[in-house]
Amino acid sequence: MIGVLRQSWALLLGMLLLMVGNGLQGSLLGVRGSAAGFSAGTMSVVMSAYFAGFLVASRVVPGMIRRVGHVRVFAALGSFISAALILFPAIQDPFVWTAGRVVLGFCFCGVYVTAESWLNNATTNETRGQTLSAYMIVQMIGIIASQALLIIPDVSGFLLFVIPSVLVSISFAPILLSISPTPAFDSTKPMTLKELYRVSPLGMVGMFLMGGVFAAQFGMAAVYGTQAGLTLGQISIFVAAFYVGALVMQYPLGWLSDRMDRRKLIMLVALVGGLASLVALLSGGVFWAIVAAAAVIGGCSNPLYSLLIAYTTDFLQPEDMASASAGLLFINGLGAVAGPLIIGYVMEVVGPQGFFGLIAGLMGLVTLYALYRMTRRPAVPVAETSSYAPISPSATPVFMEAAQEYAIEAAEDAGTSGKPDP
Repeated sequence: MIGVLRQSWALLLGMLLLMVGNGLQGSLLGVRGSAAGFSAGTMSVVMSAYFAGFLVASRVVPGMIRRVGHVRVFAALGSFISAALILFPAIQDPFVWTAGRVVLGFCFCGVYVTAESWLNNATTNETRGQTLSAYMIVQMIGIIASQALLIIPDVSGFLLFVIPSVLVSISFAPILLSISPTPAFDSTKPMTLKELYRVSPLGMVGMFLMGGVFAAQFGMAAVYGTQAGLTLGQISIFVAAFYVGALVMQYPLGWLSDRMDRRKLIMLVALVGGLASLVALLSGGVFWAIVAAAAVIGGCSNPLYSLLIAYTTDFLQPEDMASASAGLLFINGLGAVAGPLIIGYVMEVVGPQGFFGLIAGLMGLVTLYALYRMTRRPAVPVAETSSYAPISPSATPVFMEAAQEYAIEAAEDAGTSGKPDP
């Protein structure tokens, strides 16, 4: 790991600063939107717009990079991010905020694609697994750290928007000054949804549902906090708890996934996440109860993303893994766009507790569908499963393909390259 940090410290530092900026703007808009009188339904549209932009960029940006190069795309999209962040406090209008979130989603995805392609190009077969782990840990730490900035006094109303803008601008320096452009790359064409469902119904359905859960965490948690009457300090702790749980549980659950039937583990993890949501729902808003529940939910939902990808990979030949990953990313993106919209509507109807109610429902559906799929075909023998790779729900196609390369290499090293028929 020391060697990975020595080789890629500039990229990892840049991504850390980017994630601090991105994590802060998401929570900050949730708080400021409620203060400006925006309803939960309105904020759900604003928050959903980020994931719509992210989804579009995952398809468009690779072509942009092929045409004009990594450096130009990285610098141009970064400039748009800094500009958009400054405009939010200047024009407090839901239509402007929605457009701004689309821009942020598109640009952040593009920046991630560019940075991850550099990072993947700098890794070797021997360091790929450690690099993926370091990158995911940096992402989580960045989001957790960003929540501490939420409590900085901001009398003018602009300071907390200026901070992420500055952080994003600074993040480009270590990246652009320490690396050179990578060769042009070809984006992978995703499987059709029909083909993906035939290969792994649980993988496809589960990724769609988990897209909604992740979008709720990243987009609507701060909105819930303001509507539930939490202070800024409490909101920062509450939002950070999701990612602390994710960081702590990713590797223990990954270790288990390589040693047992992944469907059982998916079912159990989703069940625990759903039960934690119900505890928060029934707690009456007791602060430390909802914080503990958030940590458990985050510790279940984020690893579930990686588990579902690993499970789907068990039914694929190595040459099909990249295209299947692109398809899973797309279906997860659709769920992420829909998630805040549905949660916003539910919160308007039943109040802030609808936030936990819908997460419980989504987790429950994953649990039941995993249980159903266990009756439809036999489990893949543990000795024939692919290796688990930790993947963040904010991963781009580049990172997904890098993770699949790692899974293929690990499987070949273990002599388990053959996969069962779907």
